[in-house]
Amino acid sequence: MLILTRKIGECIAIGDHIWVCVVSVRGKQVRLGIEAPPDVLVRREEICQQIVEKNRLSTQLPPQSADEIVGRK
Repeated sequence: MLILTRKIGECIAIGDHIWVCVVSVRGKQVRLGIEAPPDVLVRREEICQQIVEKNRLSTQLPPQSADEIVGRK
């Protein structure tokens, strides 16, 4: 892992099209601004973990009919 020190207003480039800038620092919280092309997904780590967990759980559910999934009986 690359570790960098940046001040408020300073940025780093990732490749040619992604910029990460330090917007503010308040106590132990750092606000980052991220500029990336629309086709690049930018997600917080906890969101990625939730997606992985939901995918894992979905493989453990018993099979259902399409009608049950959409709420029709």
